[in-house]
Amino acid sequence: MRISSATINLFSIVAIAIVGAWVASYALQNPSQMDALVRNVAERTQIGTPVSSEPLVDAQPEDTQAEMVSTASGDVTLKADDNGHFAVEAEINGRSVDVMVDTGATLVALTYEDAERSGIFLRPSDFTHFVSTANGRAKVAPIMIERLSIGPITVRNIQGAVSERGKMRQTLLGMSFLGRLSRVDMRAGTLVLHE
Repeated sequence: MRISSATINLFSIVAIAIVGAWVASYALQNPSQMDALVRNVAERTQIGTPVSSEPLVDAQPEDTQAEMVSTASGDVTLKADDNGHFAVEAEINGRSVDVMVDTGATLVALTYEDAERSGIFLRPSDFTHFVSTANGRAKVAPIMIERLSIGPITVRNIQGAVSERGKMRQTLLGMSFLGRLSRVDMRAGTLVLHE
């Protein structure tokens, strides 16, 4: 029996998809191990490393914040905390909120409590969207954040999401904020944000 090249290509694509799904599943279930592996590979190959691979829901709050240094040019340099994360105080709609930088998060993801602290009040009917997390699907409310500042850097009208009450422990600073900056550089335990 002869197998056609199209069939071989199809089997190859399916095998790659299965391996990819397994890796993604493992990464979601073991974020700290995957983060350590990626950092190890990145250090050996001297390429940029991801800031965080923590899941959207059930991210653990850090006991210490990263050190933040602002420069005259308006850049902000964050130094990693003891766990290698970049946790910093931000202002959301003029209110102080502790956030953790997470390049794996598509949006700025606020805890329900941080949203209220920032003047964003939601009804149960506002939670209309679902996101996939390490703990399964979770409901969120899509929002628009008027203003988010870290040091001298301010970005306006940012897409975000708010988790249901008690479903998330830490507000995550995702790509809807980071992607609006001119540049984000990571090197040797520091993250530099350029407005």
